[in-house]
Amino acid sequence: MKIFFYFFIGALLTIVAMPASANLASSLSDGQHVLLMRHADAPGYGDPAGYQLDRCSTQRNLGDRGKKQAILIGQWLSNQGITSAKVLSSPWCRCIDTAKLLNKGPVTIAPALGSFFDDMSMEKEQTRNLEKLIQAQLNENPKKPIILVTHHVNIQAFTGKVVNVGDMVLAKVDKNGKFLSQQIYPSPSF
Repeated sequence: MKIFFYFFIGALLTIVAMPASANLASSLSDGQHVLLMRHADAPGYGDPAGYQLDRCSTQRNLGDRGKKQAILIGQWLSNQGITSAKVLSSPWCRCIDTAKLLNKGPVTIAPALGSFFDDMSMEKEQTRNLEKLIQAQLNENPKKPIILVTHHVNIQAFTGKVVNVGDMVLAKVDKNGKFLSQQIYPSPSF
């Protein structure tokens, strides 16, 4: 099955056929996919020493560019047919702010999406927690798009892919929430 997109360029009509699997909204409604997203641009590297999760002022946060980027990603998602979603976020403020600026619905904080950058020995445990979270969310919301806003270390541990700020990974999973395959959607540029 192919989906046809029509583009008007001046007075010329161009038709581009794309595989049905390229339809992001459809994939996110099949009960087998989730969208993992790395938070938008937050200047710096890591968090300052002594940061606290309950105090955003102690963390590395979104800059103006990151805020604009998150809004643009939300608009891009709407253009893909995703106007609302189950949105979950890491407890880090840069992730929460990114998730809210997507404007796809209420944001739920999920510790399983939290970064283990400061303690890489937690990678396997945190990835198992992510798999359990995905399994539970797909069971509860099998037909609703699920967007998980997290960190590069989490996405890399789960999918094996390194992504830039704002990049999204459409992950296909099995019934236990274990990773099967992915398609990367780079952050829209502005």
